[in-house]
Amino acid sequence: MYQIYSVYAICTFAAMGGGLFGFDISSMSGVLATSAYTNYFHVNGGYLQGAITGSMAGGSFFGTLASSFIADRMSRKTAIQIAAVIWIVGSIFQTAANGIALLVFGRVVAGIGAGIASAMVPVYQAEIAPKEIRGRVVSLQQFAITVGILVQYFIQYGSSFVDGGPKNPNQSTLAFRIPWGIQIFPATLLAVGMFFVPYSPRWLAGQDRWEEAIRVLANLHGHGDIGHPKVLAQYREIEEAMTFEREVGDSAFKALTQPRMLNRVILTVCIQMWSQLCGMNVMMYYIVYMMQAAGVPNLLLTASIQYILNVVLTLPAILFIDTWGRRPSLLYGALSMMILLFVVAALEAIYGVPNPRTDPSLDHISWLIIDKPAVSRAIVACSYLFVSTFAVTWGPTSWTYASEIFPTGIRAKAVSLATASNWAWNCALAFAVPTLFQKINWRMYIVFAVFNMCAFVQVWLTVRETKGKTLEEMEEVFESGRPAWTGVSRGSRLDRLQRDIAEGTVKVRLGGRRFEEL
Repeated sequence: MYQIYSVYAICTFAAMGGGLFGFDISSMSGVLATSAYTNYFHVNGGYLQGAITGSMAGGSFFGTLASSFIADRMSRKTAIQIAAVIWIVGSIFQTAANGIALLVFGRVVAGIGAGIASAMVPVYQAEIAPKEIRGRVVSLQQFAITVGILVQYFIQYGSSFVDGGPKNPNQSTLAFRIPWGIQIFPATLLAVGMFFVPYSPRWLAGQDRWEEAIRVLANLHGHGDIGHPKVLAQYREIEEAMTFEREVGDSAFKALTQPRMLNRVILTVCIQMWSQLCGMNVMMYYIVYMMQAAGVPNLLLTASIQYILNVVLTLPAILFIDTWGRRPSLLYGALSMMILLFVVAALEAIYGVPNPRTDPSLDHISWLIIDKPAVSRAIVACSYLFVSTFAVTWGPTSWTYASEIFPTGIRAKAVSLATASNWAWNCALAFAVPTLFQKINWRMYIVFAVFNMCAFVQVWLTVRETKGKTLEEMEEVFESGRPAWTGVSRGSRLDRLQRDIAEGTVKVRLGGRRFEEL
């Protein structure tokens, strides 16, 4: 079968799995303001809406936990294909929903698929990519998420005009069935297209399929030349790392509890937790509620601008994450988002008033900005800046960091736990935020600002820079004994090994044979 070996093409295509995550995030935001949805399902905010929205994240949590078992046994590539098929089934149930029960069931099933994909796509990308562009291609996961959010939102925005628009009390259910049905097509393309990309060379090596592994490495990084110094250097690094992992037993879940790994597991779980508790997905899931509270006209159109910003501002991160590094991105992002949330809280506290309950469509919100257009514009501007900041910093970096700091034998397991943290908090926030809007209104932004402050402190104390290092060099990065804030040594062991191989001072054998004998 024809195989694609361009790293950029492979990782871009695999990133469509991240697009499923994006479709999930945006799957409710555009329909919440339509009469078709509220009248058909009889939902208008509160715990019930939180449960419906959070059900997909709940399914994703369990899908993420299951992902490592599939990926380690059947390959990262096959796990992504299975995720796409599960997403298709869930989308069919959502599209055909005749009540809340079937809608929630469909969202849980689709969530399982999104959870598997969100955990294994960055693992696959990290294991395919060379160190020089690993951050860039893993960041494509976040870019695909933002594109999925944007595309789904605009599909919903267009569908909201069915039967005279979202305010028509007799609006057809096509207003929400069309967007939920369309999300079947990208998953179908992903499931079929993954047949044409290679297996992860590190997964092949873990299965003792060394000859296949070296040929994939050669096609990816040596233009098909098995004897290329870069290919041989990577092969030797992987072989030595695999030997070490097997000697110390680093392949089971119990390895995650060993002291040298437990710190990394806790770190990545916390990074994924902070990526939710920073407040970003509140902006994505319930941006309509936020705009309503701020007294913004043209809700769906105004909200759409931030979805566009989310996509566009992810591009600088993709281009420069391997230049400016992971640690600075997380630090500056947490600090900036904290400041913006404090500003929004202050504006709403000073200029807002309790909801006078004169408009039934706003009963789910307890605090409003009324007849203060300048304040409303300031809140909208802060929300745009917040989304832009996340897109450049935490969005791509949180996925990249988790996928690169673990040994191959436990990488899928560790990333599945980290991603499960993401989905668990995603689910909790989706369920809780509608109630928070009602109960504590503007104080909610202070809560998320404090979370960002805590994230800043943890990143400063514990996050080590990983740019320019191979996956096999992470042991040196994390076991150096140096404080995280002092940085890491420059250069890469792989570059030195590649140079020695090219000069003939180091010979590499493949599976006990010299490479010339293959």
